[in-house]
Amino acid sequence: MSDPFVVVGADAAGLSAASKFRREAPDRDVVVFEMGQWISYAYCGMPYFIEGRVERMSNLLSLSPSEVADRGIDLRRGHKVVGVDPDAKTVAVETTEGDSFEQAYDDLLVATGGRASTGPFDVHGVDGAFTLHNMDTAAAIDAYVAEPDAYDPDRADVSAVDRERVDRNAAMEAPETAAIVGGGYVGVEMAEALVGRELDVHLFHRSGHILSDFGEAVGERVETELDAKGVTVHTSAPVEELVGDGRIEGIAFGGADGAETLPVDMAIVGVGIRPNTELLDGTGVELGAGGAVRTDEYGRTNLPDVYAAGDCATAVHAVTGEEAWMPLGLTANRAGRAIGATVAGDPSPVGEIAGTAVVKGFDMEAGRVGLVGDEAAREAGFDPVRETVTAGSRSGYYPGAAPTDVTLVADRDTGRLIGGSIAGPDRAAIRINTLATALEADMTVPEVERLDLAYAPPFSPVWDPILVAAKVLNGTLDGD
Repeated sequence: MSDPFVVVGADAAGLSAASKFRREAPDRDVVVFEMGQWISYAYCGMPYFIEGRVERMSNLLSLSPSEVADRGIDLRRGHKVVGVDPDAKTVAVETTEGDSFEQAYDDLLVATGGRASTGPFDVHGVDGAFTLHNMDTAAAIDAYVAEPDAYDPDRADVSAVDRERVDRNAAMEAPETAAIVGGGYVGVEMAEALVGRELDVHLFHRSGHILSDFGEAVGERVETELDAKGVTVHTSAPVEELVGDGRIEGIAFGGADGAETLPVDMAIVGVGIRPNTELLDGTGVELGAGGAVRTDEYGRTNLPDVYAAGDCATAVHAVTGEEAWMPLGLTANRAGRAIGATVAGDPSPVGEIAGTAVVKGFDMEAGRVGLVGDEAAREAGFDPVRETVTAGSRSGYYPGAAPTDVTLVADRDTGRLIGGSIAGPDRAAIRINTLATALEADMTVPEVERLDLAYAPPFSPVWDPILVAAKVLNGTLDGD
């Protein structure tokens, strides 16, 4: 094997890097180690599979092992990289069969992703309690919420699935009441999914409004929508304990009225993720924001010829210019592709990140980008000023027009746009891309107000909601 490019992790960043590298450097070998059996799957699609919108688990796969092999990539599933020797330029590998060996590398990419954080809650060994961060868990949840005589095993139609786990959950009595711990992306999406499976759903969130990273205006709109669709939202209600011996029986939580226990027969814990960096322990690698691997603009670590990308790596924030850790799908795919090109001889920046994200809860869409919260803005050295407006999504006389909330945040001293959020039921989320582009271009609020955005009654009023918000915020800045 000559000049091997070794990749650890066969999902978004890892296979994007391997594929790009193979196209650009066909004379060099690329080896991809994956500790499990799943590769290249749509993590963000799992709630929609559980809900039933996605009929088959195979629909969530982007690449099959045979397709990876056809690209000339040496993919080795069931191979866990447990250590890196940057001096010898080798990785230590253990297989599921119990074998171990060392693999030399010329260049190394660590794309090990992240894992679900359970906080103080131990879901292991508790039937009906889950964290949703991999396909086996999605298959198990799908089986668990179905009545035993109604479960369709063909829904989990991928050979990699943990069939024993699926069958075990399918045999259990279906739940009636579910608790979701955490009101972030996963919590909101799973609330919709479980209502779609006809469960009584309770969503618990520690702070005063869900989707905290999106801002208060968005949180309130989405909470109202969840309530209207039958989800009981508990805000300012930190969960203290999962109750149950063998199978989940209840949720103990605190609030303004003191501690309470809600009987449930299903619980999903979604309180965040942590980067997988353990294989680099002892190497001297530098860690940064969120405990992720610190990287430069090309995805390089401080170790020679060692790169990192995806949910285990940092990147540069487009607004602050500082290191940030924001585990999102496009970030991983884009960084992996860039690193593949760089290793092949074409230096390509991985790109900055702005935390651009969208989510929907039933008919309510939401988006966010940049620095939405005042605290984060001040910590970055800005003096934030904000305005929230409500404007129509289309011309008022055109069918389908709906109220759209837009919050814009600017720096008081420079007038620069530094963040924003959007919520509404009519194509609100996709509008966040306009704000993301403005942030990447370092635009001021007056410049955003002068954007020549498209107008036609089916798509937007003459003054797009973003332009209305910019106009109002610009007036506030002028008045300071």
